[in-house]
Amino acid sequence: MRESSLDAKSFLKKIEEIVQKKNLITHEKKAASYYKGFRFGEGKALAVILPDSLIQLWQVASTCVDADVIMIIQAANTGLTGGSTPYGEYDRDLVIISTVKIKNIQILDKGKQVISFPGSRLYELEKALNIYDREPHSVIGSSCIGASIIGGVCNNSGGALLQRGPAYTEMALYARIDENHKLTLVNHLGINLGKDPETILHSLENTTYKESDIEYPQRAASNNEYQQRVRDIKANTPSRFNNDNRLLYEASGCAGKLIVFAVRLDTFPKTKKEQVFYIGANHTDTLTKIRHDILSHFKNLPISGEYMHRDYFDVCEKYGKDSFLVIEKLGSDKMPKLFSIKNSIDRTCDKYSFLPKNISDKILQWTSYLFPNHLPLRLRQYRDQFEHHLMLHMSDEGVDEAKEYLKRFFESNEGNYLECSAEEGKKAFLNRFVAGGAAKRYHTLNPQFGPIMALDIALRRNEKEWFETLPPELDKLMEAKLYNGHFMCHVMHQDYILKSGVDENKVKNQLLAFFDEKGAEYPAEHNVGQLYKAKEALKAFYKKNDPTNSLNPGIGKTQKGK
Repeated sequence: MRESSLDAKSFLKKIEEIVQKKNLITHEKKAASYYKGFRFGEGKALAVILPDSLIQLWQVASTCVDADVIMIIQAANTGLTGGSTPYGEYDRDLVIISTVKIKNIQILDKGKQVISFPGSRLYELEKALNIYDREPHSVIGSSCIGASIIGGVCNNSGGALLQRGPAYTEMALYARIDENHKLTLVNHLGINLGKDPETILHSLENTTYKESDIEYPQRAASNNEYQQRVRDIKANTPSRFNNDNRLLYEASGCAGKLIVFAVRLDTFPKTKKEQVFYIGANHTDTLTKIRHDILSHFKNLPISGEYMHRDYFDVCEKYGKDSFLVIEKLGSDKMPKLFSIKNSIDRTCDKYSFLPKNISDKILQWTSYLFPNHLPLRLRQYRDQFEHHLMLHMSDEGVDEAKEYLKRFFESNEGNYLECSAEEGKKAFLNRFVAGGAAKRYHTLNPQFGPIMALDIALRRNEKEWFETLPPELDKLMEAKLYNGHFMCHVMHQDYILKSGVDENKVKNQLLAFFDEKGAEYPAEHNVGQLYKAKEALKAFYKKNDPTNSLNPGIGKTQKGK
């Protein structure tokens, strides 16, 4: 085992010289928000380090390698499976390196591609691309909670948008710790930036490179095969999932096993015409037929197709109302700051035993009751009429194609559909995308419930029984089951609230065994984090990227030692 020549005190002194005292947090209470995952995972670290430039990030990483200190690279910390926070015991000192201050988005080729730095977020990219009439690979969902662009690539996140697929690129600038415990910088951005690391990073950060330095190599900057894959509805495998060997390439899917300084990504033209169709049905076969017809016969794929069960509709309507109103009135870019304020209030209140638990959730929930109902009447009427809801978002020529199809389809099938106004369509999707926070709030404000488990499952593309029917011995352990998902690609988000006293781990293992029997894959898009076991292909990829296990060790229930 390689021994460090630095003790912890000397190491922290060197780090402070690089980033200054204000960007080095060693006080446990001040570091608390970095220690705890958005929904899961919590641990301790020697320090939290916040470099504010690419060169500082390189210097910090080099110092950590020299001192044999474990690094967890953290961006927005919006993951749901604890993949960017410490968890359990480690065999070496550990630091969290937060990249939130390293923000930069560089536009290439008149907006057709971008370069993103580690701290840049999806909603910032949306704004930067507006003047080019283009969009990033993901425009709602994770963007509402301030997710980072590079975090999405490192976890192959997203895929709700059928024409774009999960976040993916083969063009990145990253550092790797090799087999000899040496830090090396790899430039696959397709831009000539120089030879040595500091020259490369300085040139990129200060955009001193010239137009002639930009190359357009045969490397993908998006998941450009996804449309064909999702249309193959006869396939006995899922369309996308985190253990998918096809999407593991250098920074893509690395889950923090590389230090990623920048990624180069494709962007997508904005649509000229859009229409949301809100479909209600009481039989799952109805939605199965619609999915089959659209993916098999439509010339134009939908932008997205989102499923929501009636029970989840109710939870979102009641417990996601405050988030809905904030995003609608103030914009999604305000959510990260508000989450931070909420977490600070909770940490402060937890110090005082006489204050009620979860006080911020109670205040926010009570405040939401002061506002009138935020969902359009026609959507609420469909909630009463139909158990299963599908939001079909079409664009351009696909609008008329869907309009003609749905009119013809419902002449001979049960259910019905609405052509939403612009406001109805926006609110329907927003009600769907506050689901994760709404389920958490529902659980928090009902202390009589047992644990909550949030699982994202990738069903086979040819799966007909997509709506879950649990075995009776499992079903009786549930207080509530909440189902929604990305219907066209059969990625389902399933939140289970257990009855009090039920063994969470035992139930989870039973559920995963049930999914195994169905040929499903998991996780679908939230990555393994600390909740799921990485399969052999993913473990091999992690080991190839990080042979000394110095970056985010233990991810996917792998070993934490060298």
